[in-house]
Amino acid sequence: MAKEKTVELKTKAEKISAEHLKELQDIVSTINQTQLNVGRIEAQKHSLLHELAVSQNRVSVFQDTLKKEYGNDDVNIADGTINWKEDEK
Repeated sequence: MAKEKTVELKTKAEKISAEHLKELQDIVSTINQTQLNVGRIEAQKHSLLHELAVSQNRVSVFQDTLKKEYGNDDVNIADGTINWKEDEK
C-alpha cells in the first residue's frame, strides 16, 4: 500500500505586513509625486513654447520693418551693422 501524502495548507493572509504596506505606500507616493512634477514641467514647457512662437513672430514682423526702413533685414545683432551682400554695396 502507498503512503498517504500529508499536505499542510497555509491560511490565507488577510492583510500585508505593516512594513510591506509602508513600502508600497512610499513607492506609490513617489510615483504620484513624479507624475505631478512631469505634469507641471509639461505645462511650463507648453507656456515656454508659446512664448517662443510669439517671439519668433515678433522677429519676422521686425524684419519686415527693417527691410522697409533700410532695404535689408540682415543685421549684426551685436553692433547693428547691416550685412550687405557684395552686389548690394
